[in-house]
Amino acid sequence: MAQLISIVGSTGVGKTSLARALAAAQPFSTGYEQHDTRPFQMAFKQDVRFALANQLDYMLLRAEQEAELRQSPLPGLLDGGLEQDFYGFTHLFHARSLISADELNVLTRLYRQLRALHPLPELFIYLHASGDIIRQRLARRDRINIATPADVEALDGWLNRWLDSIEPGRVLRLDVSAENETFTETLEKILKKINSL
Repeated sequence: MAQLISIVGSTGVGKTSLARALAAAQPFSTGYEQHDTRPFQMAFKQDVRFALANQLDYMLLRAEQEAELRQSPLPGLLDGGLEQDFYGFTHLFHARSLISADELNVLTRLYRQLRALHPLPELFIYLHASGDIIRQRLARRDRINIATPADVEALDGWLNRWLDSIEPGRVLRLDVSAENETFTETLEKILKKINSL
């Protein structure tokens, strides 16, 4: 079973950029968020009634990606992941009243069942950056953004509370406020951690 590394953090922090930089530096199998191809992402952007369907789709996608990446001969990289979608976006949408308490309960049950069937990734790389940096990065994006700069603090809060429950050796926390898209400042440090697993 291949090792799995999940890159988590607030919207716009650079998860996709880091996954691409790591995959360019060393062979990995990869699983990306697929914003442009998910069936409910654009529908949700236009009509909040699709919030539950969007979250169900993403959580199932993440479990499917994990299963596929575990079968690869190469270590797997997830851009986001099951925990990102559950502890981050599901809780954000509930806080925004986009999903109800009953829908949150359904998604919680689904998350617990999926995680019972799939072992945790061996490493979570948590990226964080200043609010100003996040706003600049989101402004340059050419893709669907469900979360906004105003959501960054809340997303980071939920992700940090969850990460505090994970054994410290399984988490690499990085401030990437000063990083560029190729992660030249921290790439070596990250690869060293991955290669020591």
